[in-house]
Amino acid sequence: MDCAVETEGMHYEGTCIRPPSEAYSILLQVTLGCSHNKCTFCGTYKDKRFQIKDDRIILSDILFASKYMRAQDRVFLMDGDALIIPQKRLMWILERIEEHLPWVKRVGAYANAKSIKMKTLEELKELKAHGLGILYLGVETGHDEILKKIRKGTTAQNLIQMGRKVREAGIKLSVTVLLGIGGRELSLEHARATGELLSQMDPNYVGALTLMLIPGTPLHKDYVEGKFELPSERELLLELREMLAHTNLTQGLFMSNHASNYLPIKARLPRGKQEALDLIDRALRGQIGLRPEWMRAL
Repeated sequence: MDCAVETEGMHYEGTCIRPPSEAYSILLQVTLGCSHNKCTFCGTYKDKRFQIKDDRIILSDILFASKYMRAQDRVFLMDGDALIIPQKRLMWILERIEEHLPWVKRVGAYANAKSIKMKTLEELKELKAHGLGILYLGVETGHDEILKKIRKGTTAQNLIQMGRKVREAGIKLSVTVLLGIGGRELSLEHARATGELLSQMDPNYVGALTLMLIPGTPLHKDYVEGKFELPSERELLLELREMLAHTNLTQGLFMSNHASNYLPIKARLPRGKQEALDLIDRALRGQIGLRPEWMRAL
């Protein structure tokens, strides 16, 4: 969604991204860009340098929402990594939301391994007590070699520890993983390692997206030069199946219903796992139609 045009009363700059589940939330842009912004597959925040927005602008947007967005009971803090905001300042934002938007039931934000690590468990619990109810963590893969190749800036073990830390603080954790990010060469290895990571992390939600190459990104350049090969539709289905087969959650939702995917699935684990695997098998046998290429999108 492009928020390049400033709306009356709300201040948006550049490309604005939010999770599908935050479609009806009040979108409060408290940072610009992403604090990491080095991932080889991502071109989302190349149009702006990371910075925390001025408190006066943030308060102005909260006050605007208090007048005109009273039907929306969730807030999502944009841009790419609002959790990186220093604790005192982030608490100030949450307190202003509590003060002026008392009907809001949940605040959400993107996070990464670095920003979670910078917060103590007690600080995360404090944020939870003041409305932060969910964090969205881009894991992409549980395969250390691939994490290094895509410049994620973390390891599988660190991601597991940071995810567990969020859960321990009582904050819901929604994780995204990327089908196809290992290319054809590491497709099934990526799937198995990612399933194992998810099992150890045990998030509330898993969203499996399919890699879509974006012109201008390093990974797209590798693709053009023949250094990276995308798996075929069938190989991506096999990858999804292998990942799900190796994912064991205590009680979580595994989804591949993002617009980028060829086959939408939504399974409540553990009880819905076999049914979802059977659905993928039917698709592999050609008994279920896949989403056509023209309907796929980021």
